[in-house]
Amino acid sequence: MKDKACIFNIQKFSIHDGPGIRTVVFFKGCPLKCYWCSNPESQDGKPENMWDNQKKAVTTVGEYKTLDEIIEEVMKDEPFYEESGGGVTLSGGEVLYQAEFATELLRQLKEKGVHTASETTGFARAEVFKKYIEQVDILYFDVKHHDEDEHKRGTGVSLKPILNNLTYALNEHPNLVVRIPVIPNYNDGEENAEAFAQLFNQMGITTVELLPFHQFGEKKYEYLEREYTMHDIPQLHTEDLDYFKAIFEDHQISCSVH
Repeated sequence: MKDKACIFNIQKFSIHDGPGIRTVVFFKGCPLKCYWCSNPESQDGKPENMWDNQKKAVTTVGEYKTLDEIIEEVMKDEPFYEESGGGVTLSGGEVLYQAEFATELLRQLKEKGVHTASETTGFARAEVFKKYIEQVDILYFDVKHHDEDEHKRGTGVSLKPILNNLTYALNEHPNLVVRIPVIPNYNDGEENAEAFAQLFNQMGITTVELLPFHQFGEKKYEYLEREYTMHDIPQLHTEDLDYFKAIFEDHQISCSVH
């Protein structure tokens, strides 16, 4: 295992990344290259330069941290975890990009009695994924598309290992939350909703969360001096996905929008 992991943020007092008050550790690096990504600074696995919000100075995004450094930081909020039923969530990027380090971090946190959660795309070798989720109390698993070719077009990677790992998690993990980030002109529309529903019926998935597309990350592309192809795409709201929910519910899949 590497002595350090590249981390681009440790966010305190989060209430949207699992139960209770949580600290979210954001791992830098992701094998997927989703063109709508709201955290483009998370994609490269190394520290990189980025303009600040006023585009007046360059800052470095990403810092190498040891296990002890991360644990010391997140444990500062242990009283809040205990009082609220919260804990620590690992996110990214893709946390499985630095899976060995992340797995050990979760193991040590659980030894300290901290509730753990993880957000993942599930893109990893099966043996890596299986070892990792043993240390996760709640697993949030994003599925970007139902079609292999479209998945490659939108993310740059195959859907097959993701579905294989999702199938394993469905059978082996007691607290799995399947989510779909709904992206205009990519995986939205009634045809895609129907195809997702049929796939999930086949897999035995009965509950899904929808994550509407937003523009919170738009400025980051400018600060990174990267092209952003979603500039003129309106963000989605809860009511925009009523049709998605209706189709899922027709397939006996419970569906909520977050």
